[in-house]
Amino acid sequence: MVDYYPPWGFYFRVVFDISQDKNDIRFQSVSGLSVEYDFESFKEGGENRFEHKLPVRTKYSDLVLKRGLLTDSSVINWALDAFQNRIFKPAGITVNLMNERGEPLQSWNVAHAIPKKWLVSDFNATENGIVVETMELSYRYFTIQKG
Repeated sequence: MVDYYPPWGFYFRVVFDISQDKNDIRFQSVSGLSVEYDFESFKEGGENRFEHKLPVRTKYSDLVLKRGLLTDSSVINWALDAFQNRIFKPAGITVNLMNERGEPLQSWNVAHAIPKKWLVSDFNATENGIVVETMELSYRYFTIQKG
């Protein structure tokens, strides 16, 4: 069955190939699935009305993942291993946008992700919010897969 409606953005999961933990697929938000071209300008002799802009290479944004703080997580251990011990083990990540039946509608396969930044939200005695951890990951590229 083909879904013709625009999908909802709140039903998704993030799967790390380095973790089998079910808690490591639950995130509050995902951002940074974007790609753009770097362009190089070329000026043609005698042509002063415009310059040619030629695509050079693709550039991918950093992947930003947010979730409630977990005190025991394979993904956080992987990230902390990079920050504390300078051991970088690239990981594959799949972001699945799910349909109403819980099946992947579309997937983004992120290649060669490594931790770039990890932060924990502020602690504030006057608020009753949950502690949120944010991971920023650098990666080489992503591919998109339907269904």
